[in-house]
Amino acid sequence: MLELTAVSKSFGAIVVADKIDLTLAPGEALGVIGPNGAGKSSLFNLITGMLRPDTGRIVLDGTDITKLSPEARCRAGIGRSFQIPLPFDHLSVFENLSVAALFGGGLSEADAVQHCGRTLALTGLEAKANRLAGSLPLLDRKRLELARALATKPRTLLLDEIAGGLTDAECHELVETIRSIHAEGTGIIWIEHVVHALLAVVERLMVLDFGRVVAQGVPTEVMRSREVQTIYMGVPA
Repeated sequence: MLELTAVSKSFGAIVVADKIDLTLAPGEALGVIGPNGAGKSSLFNLITGMLRPDTGRIVLDGTDITKLSPEARCRAGIGRSFQIPLPFDHLSVFENLSVAALFGGGLSEADAVQHCGRTLALTGLEAKANRLAGSLPLLDRKRLELARALATKPRTLLLDEIAGGLTDAECHELVETIRSIHAEGTGIIWIEHVVHALLAVVERLMVLDFGRVVAQGVPTEVMRSREVQTIYMGVPA
């Protein structure tokens, strides 16, 4: 579904992506971890077109999207949530989803209404459809951020630290929602510092450090790696 080949990006001496190779099979869930500054969000910016790689190639479902705009990539099937939810505060929850479905997903008005209704139900926001987005508590703002990404009808969904700041109970609720989305066949790449939440969903784990892929594979095996523990915890394992 998605393939990055030798993708690199630097800002002067700062390397945020160093010849990254990444593949995501249709319907697969891939987790990405690494310390702050490892290049995780930059990876998402490269995939979504907010950054252009210096070298390398990005292919979505057989089509080279390396030079496409962020809008075109969204229409092609890449949806993304951001670390800090920034909805249209003075629009309702439903209206926020409608904007995403109409302009990000390219749906007709009638189709957008139906799709947004299903997305509200899937993300647990159905009862709050008419509330102003700016009045929502943190968990619901996170749910809305997820719902807005889903409203664009992505085949590949990028989640950027969506569990951050939640209580254990709230995190559990969110994990169950993401599991439901994954069960419907959506491919997921999930960046997360709340590792237990990540491991409850993903089938494969990749570790970044200074823009480099230092490990990837079965999540339990990757987490047992002494190199990964040293990099991620910042102390000798």
